[in-house]
Amino acid sequence: MPRSEEFVTQSAQGTRRLMLSETTCESINEAGAYVERGSGDLYRVPKEALIPGASPVITKESRGASVLVKLSEDPFITTFKARLLCAQHNIEPNF
Repeated sequence: MPRSEEFVTQSAQGTRRLMLSETTCESINEAGAYVERGSGDLYRVPKEALIPGASPVITKESRGASVLVKLSEDPFITTFKARLLCAQHNIEPNF
């Protein structure tokens, strides 16, 4: 008697990726981990850094506009997870 074989199929449908929000350095108003789209530098912004007059203050001077992409609400996201998110969104990390 011939054996029947079982086949497993997987859907070829793409999965939806979460869109990451973009902002500028001057417009950061939420704590989180941000990556600069052009350089791939990672910025960790804890909620304490957003208090007016609080330290540390992040100052960056540049002729070009820096576009920051918010990777996570958690400023202390692991480097591995941050790099993975960058890869998923076609951003080359520099950290």
